[in-house]
Parts: sequence; structure tokens; C-alpha cells
Amino acid sequence: MHLVASERIKLFSIATPWVCGLVALFALAFPAAITALSAGESRLPPTVASTQFGYQLALVAVLVLAALAVTGEYHSGTIHGTFQAVPSRTPVLLAKAALVGGYAFLLGEAGAFAAWLVARTLAPDADLALDSAADWRIVAGTGPVFALAAVGGVGAGLLLRHTAGAVALLVGYPLMAENVVLLIPRAGQAIHRWLPLNAVTKFLSGHGEANAGRDGGNATVLSDSPLSPGWALAYFGAFAAVLLAAGIVRVKRRDA
Repeated sequence: MHLVASERIKLFSIATPWVCGLVALFALAFPAAITALSAGESRLPPTVASTQFGYQLALVAVLVLAALAVTGEYHSGTIHGTFQAVPSRTPVLLAKAALVGGYAFLLGEAGAFAAWLVARTLAPDADLALDSAADWRIVAGTGPVFALAAVGGVGAGLLLRHTAGAVALLVGYPLMAENVVLLIPRAGQAIHRWLPLNAVTKFLSGHGEANAGRDGGNATVLSDSPLSPGWALAYFGAFAAVLLAAGIVRVKRRDA
């Protein structure tokens, strides 16, 4: 607990978590408001799924936060003092991942429910009640997804160490890389089905039950992952754990 408290003081003494947190909240709430207000013009009534339209941009903010929580220490040099205090390194890195993951969980839950509430306030006649497991999963499931993504982001930061490289990777991958894979002749579709963000989309959106069965429209395009929602989350969590473990191994084998 002392390590977590120490990491909390270091993390929240800088602007990064506050700025990234506000960006994540805004990225979820603002598109929900626009979607609710424009539903009449598009003739697509808002659904519970469409209230989470900004999920991907908010995820990018969380990934950047996780990477900067690591690379910022390397840039400032404070990581040297941390490793002198905890020579084995692993406990402090696990504490950092737990702290960042916990903060990402809170951001995900607060942002997702805020987006849903904004849409329900602006479109009171729409059917936005959380009256099914699929509805609850696509809203309340954002927190666990963000937490696991943040753990993976910490691992990526440990592997790369440099802010520019880590940010470029964690911005480019969710916004572009998995879609580019689809362009690979013959094998692209098969590979894409097993990519981590595509898989975790299956956890959140399932078969589109929370979006009136629509695929796309004014909500996230459905995943083609062959996994069930529960296994999709576990699969995504395994990727995050592997990234973190690889980052810790690299840090233990090299000088800070």
C-alpha cells in the first residue's frame, strides 16, 4: 500500500492525469450530446449504444495517460530514485500499473454513465433505459476495458520509454492500425478477427442488442470476433498482462 500511495503522489502531482482525464470525459460526453441532438435529422433514434459513440477517442486518452505515467518519469529522471528505493523494481511497477488501471476504471465508469445521462436528458423521448444485460454491459463495461487498456499502456511505456514513440504507438494503433490490417490480401480479415481492440469491442457491443441490432449507423461498428463477450474481455486482459510482463522484464534487464 505504501508503494501505491507513493505512486499516487507522483502521478497526481503533475498535470497529465488531470488533462487526460478531462479529455476522456469530454470525448465520451460530447459525442453523446451531439448524437442525441441530431437524432431527429438522421432519423436514427438514439440508443444506449449510440450514447457511447466517443468510446474510442476516450480510450486513446486513457492509453496516452498510461504511457505518460511511465515515460514522464524516465524523462524527468525520477525513475532513478524510485528504483534505488525499490531495487527489485517489480513491486513498484505493479503498483504503478494498479494505480493507473484503477484511475482509468473510474474515468471509464464516470465518462460512460455521464454520456448516457447527457443523452437521456437531451432526448427524453428516446428508449435509453438500461433494461437488459447488453445495455448495462456497453455502459458499465467501459470501466473494466479502460482499466485493462491502461495496464497495457503502462507495459507499452515500459517497453518504449520515450514519450514520442509511446504516444505515437498508442494513438495510432487504436485509431488506424487494426483497420489497416483489413487491407492485407486474403489474410487480413482472419487476422483482424483476433486483434485485441476488435475483440474487446465484442465484449462491449455483443451482437448489437444495445443498438437495436444495427451495425454502425450512429454507433460503433460491431466486432467480427468469434469470441463470446466474456471470453473477449479475458482475451483483451491477457494481452494487457503480456504487455505489462514484457515491460517489467525489459526494465529489470536494463539500467534505468
